[in-house]
Amino acid sequence: MTRVWQWNRPVTVREVLEDLQQERSIAYTTVMTVMDNLHQKGWVRREVEGRAYRYTAVSTRAAYAAALMNEAWSKSDNPAAALVAFFGMMSSEQRQSLEDAVRLVRRDRPEGDRPEEAASEEADTEAISTETETVSNEGPGVQDREEPEVPEEQGVFEEPDEGADAGRESGR
Repeated sequence: MTRVWQWNRPVTVREVLEDLQQERSIAYTTVMTVMDNLHQKGWVRREVEGRAYRYTAVSTRAAYAAALMNEAWSKSDNPAAALVAFFGMMSSEQRQSLEDAVRLVRRDRPEGDRPEEAASEEADTEAISTETETVSNEGPGVQDREEPEVPEEQGVFEEPDEGADAGRESGR
């Protein structure tokens, strides 16, 4: 998916293969299988061009990341506390990006569509504080957290697996 997102245009299996082969040895059939699986799972759409397919991402990488964050946030029994904990994990650059994004959303939202200030802001703040008091820097690290569900096929585009194709290419 990384290549499809980066190039932001319809791509063929051959194009993805040739780009991946600059980094490592990989079989055409491996890339073709991954692209077909991504199509079957709805990550890409494809159109026939001659004897090949051209694949296009269904959504952007940003939309995918937003969906993962929304899914994780929606599973919290205290969404406000989850956000406070999440903000606490952010670097200063990430916090600045968040502030910029909030400014854009507020600027682009029509006047009548802006939510009113909560009447019980103090109660909300107290509930968040109580919930986040148990969060500490000594808690589980990023490496201990469960990863969001991502299609296994994405790994072919993200991180090389040294021996994965060696057996197939040698005929084993």
